[in-house]
Amino acid sequence: MQCKVLRPINIASAFTAITAEKPKPSGSSKITFFEMELKRSHVLLLLGCLILLGVKVECLKGSWSFSYLAPSCRAESVSIAEYGGVGDGTTVNTEAFRRAIDHLSEFSEKGGGQLYIPPGRWLTGSFNLTNHFTLYLHKEAVILGSQDLEDWPLIPPLPSYGRGRDAAGPRYSSLINGYNLTDVVITGDNGTIDGQGAIWWQKFHQKKLKYTRGYLVELMYSTDIKISNLTFLNSPAWNLHPVYSSNILIQYVTILAPLDSPNTDGIDPDSCSYVRIEDCYVVSGDDIVAIKSGWDEYGISFGMPSQHIYIRRLVGISPTSAIIALGSEMSGGIQDVRAEDIYAINSEAGIRIKTSPGRGGFVKDIFVNRMTMVNMKWAFTMTGSYGSHPDNKYNPNALPAVERISYSNIVATNVSVAGKLEGIAKAPFKDICLTNVTITMAAKAKKYPWNCTYIHGLSDTVYPQPCSLLEEKPAEGDSFCASRHELHTREENSLQQCSYSIRH
Repeated sequence: MQCKVLRPINIASAFTAITAEKPKPSGSSKITFFEMELKRSHVLLLLGCLILLGVKVECLKGSWSFSYLAPSCRAESVSIAEYGGVGDGTTVNTEAFRRAIDHLSEFSEKGGGQLYIPPGRWLTGSFNLTNHFTLYLHKEAVILGSQDLEDWPLIPPLPSYGRGRDAAGPRYSSLINGYNLTDVVITGDNGTIDGQGAIWWQKFHQKKLKYTRGYLVELMYSTDIKISNLTFLNSPAWNLHPVYSSNILIQYVTILAPLDSPNTDGIDPDSCSYVRIEDCYVVSGDDIVAIKSGWDEYGISFGMPSQHIYIRRLVGISPTSAIIALGSEMSGGIQDVRAEDIYAINSEAGIRIKTSPGRGGFVKDIFVNRMTMVNMKWAFTMTGSYGSHPDNKYNPNALPAVERISYSNIVATNVSVAGKLEGIAKAPFKDICLTNVTITMAAKAKKYPWNCTYIHGLSDTVYPQPCSLLEEKPAEGDSFCASRHELHTREENSLQQCSYSIRH
């Protein structure tokens, strides 16, 4: 708040002295929350005295102004501070988020609502979003996940999984949740959402968690989702988890987790359709992008595939997992996926397909084009014996179909194994196509660059020479090679410039 004395009297100099910024002691660059509150109380006391003395005072509120591109602009925009939020890093703001979003839900059919998160460190437990809603973070705003597990309520397991992924039974809710929503935007000026996951990782390793860890963002049964221009840190487990949803755009996102953090996948579309992931940078203790669609008999019964997915301009680092993974939970099916202009650094695998007898489902029509890999254990892996079942009720005769997999224009350097491609004896992986692939092996690479069993496919201009099961050259008309494929996409929503000014 800015105030000025409109009648010049001597006491005005006292007002100026109190409201002026004092020099900080050496080594202290930021005003503390206590000092800020003390200064505010002094100002209010002085204003009261001035008014009693008949001095005319004018007070003007400051404002935060910002703008961004979005499919639609919001009619109502409020700050979390207006609903009792305190950005000191210690006050729990779960109720403030709930009150603000409850208010904005009244505008779902009246032009939509936006919740603005100003500079500060906003500690909170789990909260739910609403329809036609934008969550916008200032560049100096940090949403912090509470380290009290009671602030992450238990919710039922996903129906396509039948149980929690870490443990049987229910699971912890995610930090940011949405159910049956339309038109949801989570964005900002590169603000931060930090799950403070260390306590979860420690309890997971010590086997002290009874239930499955939550994620940073989970949106279920929703459509028209945009997540952009934010940094996500230290998720308890998976970071971004759209599930049973469609028409999803994730762009200009940075995701960071310690390289030894357990199951901190970056982006996991799960039984989702029409997904675009682009211009993202992810460093993770698990897969960078993992496409999923349910687990064994539960995923087969639920029957919702992940399909029509486009990944481009992705940079990833994962020393223990893959840059792009398909599965292992793929029992509802995965199809029609294209990835282009992918850069993998210091990672275990570039592209990995994971499945097992009992999964059922399918992985088909997967096309990866223009990928660069540096310092890799494997360039390509496929495994038909991943195991990991939810219970003993799965059908071992439910065999997955893996077919029409195309990798083209790949350059990899310092690689230990070019390809470890292992299908299933009763269900070989077929129609695999490698074209224009150049892999430079590491100085201490394995003796045999390729290891292939129960697969069949084609190759052209591949170095080192692929295994005999891939030596046949593609013929004109082999439609499962990349050059013949066109991705099925929806028309992109037109974007408009939305500008806002929120008083503070």
